[in-house]
Amino acid sequence: MPLTATTKATGFGTILLRGLLAGLIAGLLAGVFAYTIGEPKVDAAIAIEEAAAPPAAPGTPTEEPLVSRDGQKGGLFLATGLYGVALGGLFAVAYALLRRRLHTHHDTRAALGLAAAGLLGVVLVPWIKYPPNPPAVGDPATIDQRTGSYLAILVIGVTAVAAAVLAFRAPRPHTPEWLRLLTGLGAFLLIVTIGYALLPNIDEVPATFPPSLLWNFRITSLGVQAIMWTTLGLTFAALTTRTRPPATT
Repeated sequence: MPLTATTKATGFGTILLRGLLAGLIAGLLAGVFAYTIGEPKVDAAIAIEEAAAPPAAPGTPTEEPLVSRDGQKGGLFLATGLYGVALGGLFAVAYALLRRRLHTHHDTRAALGLAAAGLLGVVLVPWIKYPPNPPAVGDPATIDQRTGSYLAILVIGVTAVAAAVLAFRAPRPHTPEWLRLLTGLGAFLLIVTIGYALLPNIDEVPATFPPSLLWNFRITSLGVQAIMWTTLGLTFAALTTRTRPPATT
């Protein structure tokens, strides 16, 4: 839909509410996917971890987990819902700040473009370099290094997307679109390649861990994020279209 004067005058509070609602819907839908598809893989990984643990000495008290597996499963929807709300709030803030600079005259395209940029920079770029690992994978001694490296690649992914947009818009208006696309793609790949080369490789997967379970867990984790961002963009765009006042001449 066109970005009319009425649309530009839409209050930030309204945009924020749309983002929070869209984020809640996206979080709950992603939680359903994570519960039905992802939790069985987590259970399988925990079973492998428990089987590989050395037996406790006789008389040693058993340490109970702070939260049982049933509690973790029950709290999954709360976690994904809260994450979706937070993400929706950030999405609304970014949309409000950038919608006049997104180089589009349509609210729907602006919302979907922003969601696609987030999925690319915030999810795909870090996922390729540091894919998530299930329980029983990872050395507790390297958690600080892994956390720092992940935050670094997250910043690099967002920077690469921003650089691609700026490079696409930098040439003069009469420049062929294919050349503008090539320029943006080149800027994105250059930054991502440099980031991948500078950051350390972290591979702590035991040789005995089933490759199929590892791959399925990582694909499922990517699917949760894809559902989250796709639903967020589509729902926010739908809410923006439905709540827009009619344009005046």
